[in-house]
Amino acid sequence: MVPTWRLRAAFARRLSDMYGTEVPAYTTLLEVAGRINDEVAGRDPDAERLGSISRVTAERHGAIRVGTEDELRQAAQIFAALGMHPVGFYDLRDGEVGAVPVVSTAFRPTGTEELDRNPFRVFTSLLTTSDRRFFDADLESRLGTFLGRRRLFPPELLQLAVQAEKWDGLPEPDAERFLTLAVAAFELSPEPVDRTWYAELERISAVAADIGGVAATHINHLTPRVLDIDALYHRMGERGITMIDRIQGPPRWDGPDVLLRQTSFRALAEPRRFREPDGSITAGALRVRFGEVEARGIALTRAGRARYDDLMAETDRRMARHPDADRQETARTLWHRTFPRTEHQLAVEQQAFFTYHPVAGRPRDGRRPPADLVGLLDGGWLTARPIVYEDFLPRSAAGIFRSNLTGEGTRDTALTGTPFDAHRLSEAIGRPVLDPFALYAAQQDRSLRQALATLGAGAALRALGDPEPAP
Repeated sequence: MVPTWRLRAAFARRLSDMYGTEVPAYTTLLEVAGRINDEVAGRDPDAERLGSISRVTAERHGAIRVGTEDELRQAAQIFAALGMHPVGFYDLRDGEVGAVPVVSTAFRPTGTEELDRNPFRVFTSLLTTSDRRFFDADLESRLGTFLGRRRLFPPELLQLAVQAEKWDGLPEPDAERFLTLAVAAFELSPEPVDRTWYAELERISAVAADIGGVAATHINHLTPRVLDIDALYHRMGERGITMIDRIQGPPRWDGPDVLLRQTSFRALAEPRRFREPDGSITAGALRVRFGEVEARGIALTRAGRARYDDLMAETDRRMARHPDADRQETARTLWHRTFPRTEHQLAVEQQAFFTYHPVAGRPRDGRRPPADLVGLLDGGWLTARPIVYEDFLPRSAAGIFRSNLTGEGTRDTALTGTPFDAHRLSEAIGRPVLDPFALYAAQQDRSLRQALATLGAGAALRALGDPEPAP
């Protein structure tokens, strides 16, 4: 049997090879990221604090887009075969600039051991065809007809995916067949694109056209992880590859790295065949796929995330008043004033998630551990190791989407959007969309309880209670 995690690792590698063939600039991105990672690991003794260099080097996240709930459920089945579950709900429809009529989740492993083995993720977006801000009833109906005619995933692939989920893996011959079919399902289709239909959707949104205007889905981007994203941004430019206008997410500063910083090279014009209104086939090009890269930091608690969101909103307000100011410097100044400057502060203020571990060999002198986290950390009873952020930021994702669009699209803000939340997305997928905060909190809580049990700190265990209550 080929176990689930090996299927996932093999799928990520093969997908990366395929995408590098289709988008050569992605191979350049991997080369630059790999060199920077080696350089950082060679000079920084804490380079592996948020993951081993082998994990960081192998780490990828992909992105796909689907048009219907049936397609989403089928994609979920394939990812379930790889030990990947829907985590988090992201609504990208409400940004101030650009029309992105999708809601999204990320399929990824959830267990610590599985993430350490291979943390492959796929950010998966669903077109919201019933949202009247983007699609009127007639266009929704025609989209439904078009999407209903296509088949993204062959029945044999879906059957193998069911078996792999049930058996936690596949026999070698079936595993090979599954991987071959799964990678092929995400290749760029050679089928001609109906130029008139694609253009109609593109006026609404380039993302809508990329989903509903083509015969199949495809990998939209495949993202490596880098340990110094600012260095990568400059080096890609030196290679002659045009990057988007800025790095999304928190600013670079001298405090702890938190959440996620992302950027990408701009979508490239790729040759495509078009079917013209008279039925003839012509050559053309589309700009829909780009090369994203990410730097991951520490996962924040709900309180920490609220502070982050407030800082981003205040940065926006200041930039609106002073549009010629440097955004990074504006954000950095705010962060230095109000955001915790050390991991210790993040831990004791419960602004971020950590695993906790008893300090080995420390003489206790008959003293009992204190019943509070600050005392346990300051007194040297526990050490805190940061939990890496495994998820995404809707604002950053929408920002990168918009930076790579061919136009602003259209959206009727006078109309009300279709309500959509994690519960409705769970119903659409047929599987629960997991709360990332709950996953991090459970990991932190397990480590803390194990550490206190090792210390024999029953009173402290009872006093600490739940470090991250449910919303």
